[in-house]
Amino acid sequence: GVPLAKRLAAHIAAIEGINVPVGTLDTTSYRDDLSEQSAATKAGRSDIPFTVRGKTIVMVDDVVHTGRTARAAMDAIIDLGRPARLQFAALIDRGHRELPIRPDYVGKNLPTSHEELVAVRVAEIDGVECVAILDKGSKE
Repeated sequence: GVPLAKRLAAHIAAIEGINVPVGTLDTTSYRDDLSEQSAATKAGRSDIPFTVRGKTIVMVDDVVHTGRTARAAMDAIIDLGRPARLQFAALIDRGHRELPIRPDYVGKNLPTSHEELVAVRVAEIDGVECVAILDKGSKE
């Protein structure tokens, strides 16, 4: 979600002339499924160089699926302070929600089966731009 958030901030700056700060948030310790994740999962680093208290915060992710990552992100943000408003933007909404969480902004609704994965590739990380639906067993 970070490359997408940075792109959105750049577009807002170009159109509105407003600099929107962008931070990164590690949700690992807020996950409710840590016991199901591999022991190799390591917590990353959050970098929120601004106060969230009283601000409109827009969480950005590439794919929303079960809603569990978004829930973890909400908990992590609220631990930093009480935002005035918390919104959620996702490039892809693939459905199959397990929690009552819906993005406020969606780039594309992409219905999938439980046997499929959605892979988002961005130039900043992968050197290519694409969204692909893969079988869970595929090696990409």
